[in-house]
Amino acid sequence: MKQALAARGIHQVAGILLDVGVSSPQLADPARGFSFSREGPLDMRMDPTRGETAAGFLAAASEEEIREVIATYGEERFAKSIAAAIVDARSREPVRTTAQLAAIVGRAVRTREPGQHPATRTFQALRIHVNQELEELEVTLPQAAGLLESGGRLAVVSFHSLEDRIVKNFIRSRSSGDRFPKGVPVRAADIPPGELRPVGRAVKPTPAEAARNPRARSAVLRVAEKR
Repeated sequence: MKQALAARGIHQVAGILLDVGVSSPQLADPARGFSFSREGPLDMRMDPTRGETAAGFLAAASEEEIREVIATYGEERFAKSIAAAIVDARSREPVRTTAQLAAIVGRAVRTREPGQHPATRTFQALRIHVNQELEELEVTLPQAAGLLESGGRLAVVSFHSLEDRIVKNFIRSRSSGDRFPKGVPVRAADIPPGELRPVGRAVKPTPAEAARNPRARSAVLRVAEKR
């Protein structure tokens, strides 16, 4: 981000908006392999020219590694059963398509919330893992804060509880200023303020907005201002 702006002669900005969600055109393209609702190769890479595909990960990873990814990034309570089903299925034939994986997960998941496909959390987890999305977010937030001018604002829209937790903790840590060990005789008034100041509370879509745009239902917006 810093390099891209510097190449255009820009070194500070008044505002940065990060939309951490996957774009709808990516989800709609079967060739990208993001969606369980359309038959396609099990790819899931944001940049299809590099990195390991989801199919490659499922072919090489141990059952424990698959379980950990699905449980951690998908917050899936049936991760153990799903991982075992994937390993059992790949012993007979490679898991290479979205339809294959969706069917495997569908057989392994006993119940699911109304209106949610059984494979939703598994596909989400694999996408996050393949693209290192949480690591990318952790790298990007400090860059964004560093590029803001005084009074500039950083706004982040996340769509997953793990992403939102990273954003919330980042803003909190950059808002608290220097920290001293307990018992050090320093007055609160003498502690320099943090780099950022939270602006308002987290904003979530209204029921009407979620009805108009179902993909916004899990969105959370957090804003911070540079001091």
